[in-house]
Amino acid sequence: MTPGQNFRQAIQEENPLQVVGTINAYCALLAEKCGFRAIYLSGAGVANASFGMPDLGMTSMSDVVVEIQRIVSASDLPLLVDADTGWGHALSIARTVRAFEAAGAAAMHIEDQQSAKRCGHRPGKALVDTNEMVDRIHACVDARIDPSFVIMARTDALANEGVDATIERCASYAEAGADMIFAEAIRDVEQYKRFTNSISIPVLANMTEFGQSPLLEIDQLRDVGVKLVLYPLSAFRAMSLAAMNVYRGIRQAGSQNKLLDVMQTRDELYDVLDYLRYEEQMDKIINRRKKT
Repeated sequence: MTPGQNFRQAIQEENPLQVVGTINAYCALLAEKCGFRAIYLSGAGVANASFGMPDLGMTSMSDVVVEIQRIVSASDLPLLVDADTGWGHALSIARTVRAFEAAGAAAMHIEDQQSAKRCGHRPGKALVDTNEMVDRIHACVDARIDPSFVIMARTDALANEGVDATIERCASYAEAGADMIFAEAIRDVEQYKRFTNSISIPVLANMTEFGQSPLLEIDQLRDVGVKLVLYPLSAFRAMSLAAMNVYRGIRQAGSQNKLLDVMQTRDELYDVLDYLRYEEQMDKIINRRKKT
């Protein structure tokens, strides 16, 4: 099956589908080992972790493609990717779709903010009008090679326009060909219910920490018809705090001896990487060379 088909099948088989953020290939392996059926590459994750920059639309499409290639080379899990606003006009958006699909992504979401975008949980977001976003979706749908490659429309309209107007936008996005809806910064479970009751295509709930949305339990989201639940940067936030604590501990104590219990062991690392299998392959090559 294609990556898009795998993503769609996962949604059919797990209700709602938990999609966990993986900022790099190794995190993808960890997610796979923990039993997740789908993973996510966040635009904020690329900007923050790979470039040390805020999520303000400063990274490029090519920057994201590199990370897609690295992740899908390590894991077979279908990958949903953040395409921000698509990086330009309709022709540029089409190029983004083709590049993401060729790199091995299963799905992408594109949003209705203006190109000078902001984090979805920050004030001051400026939106394009519905017609321009519909044009973006048309460009995405027309550009994909595999019809199973998922085009998800993200809307940031709720903060500025309210629930009714945002649902109207989403209906237009679905009519334009969007396969799924990502409604950002929803405030409570009843708002999710209004979206799922009003929109015929699957709705994603973004359970990002320290933002505008409450961190709802998966049963609550299932009960109101949400089909996908996203945890975009949960592991990255935990990893970053852990790294800061280790750096501080080494700096203050002059040794890591008191920090070993919070570290992944060498054996645990090797298990995730299947290290011994690679080593055995190297040994076979060396032994074959010795015999010739």
